[in-house]
Amino acid sequence: MILQTVGLGREVAMGDQPLVILDDINLAINAGESVAITGPSGSGKSTLLGLLAGLDVPSRGEVWLDGQSLFRLTEEGRAALRARAVGFVFQNFQLLPGLTALENVALPLELAGRSDAMARAGHWLGLVGLDARRRHYPLQLSGGEQQRVALARAFAGEPRVLFADEPTGNLDAATGAAVIDQLFELNAEAGTTLILVTHDAVLAGRCARRIGLSGGRLA
Repeated sequence: MILQTVGLGREVAMGDQPLVILDDINLAINAGESVAITGPSGSGKSTLLGLLAGLDVPSRGEVWLDGQSLFRLTEEGRAALRARAVGFVFQNFQLLPGLTALENVALPLELAGRSDAMARAGHWLGLVGLDARRRHYPLQLSGGEQQRVALARAFAGEPRVLFADEPTGNLDAATGAAVIDQLFELNAEAGTTLILVTHDAVLAGRCARRIGLSGGRLA
């Protein structure tokens, strides 16, 4: 089992009464699974993803990721675990505008101390069909190309778990479909555990399992 939650909850102060965002979430996800987290706006999908990745801290409960209890680690410990075992793909790409496509992919590898960072970045840009665009900056790339750079960056670090938050949210239908085809192809080849948040029923249907949220609880 690569990821597990026990009694996970998140709430925030809202006047006299706390606002419950997530309540009593119990999940178990096996290595290599593809899982879609679905539900209406405001159901807690992105909050759950942030907790699973250790980007946010729960009000109660535990998350076990790759054999470690996330919230028994320090913030630095969680960051080190993410650097070692986790990849991310976001709706708004999260590329650094002052770096080329190649440099954006290589940066996390360099921060992790990989001596082959540039070579590995170039390899992954080739796999997503952007070898000829490696010297281009994000503003010189289309939305679909930027998301493919983000895919290359996410997979280049050989993560055990890939979190994707609405990965086609800023793309038109045709471009989004092409990016998703590539995401699932790369994921199958790498054997990565894929956990994605989406409101797209077609995208969710491509995952092996669907987890529904409603009102902050498992539906």
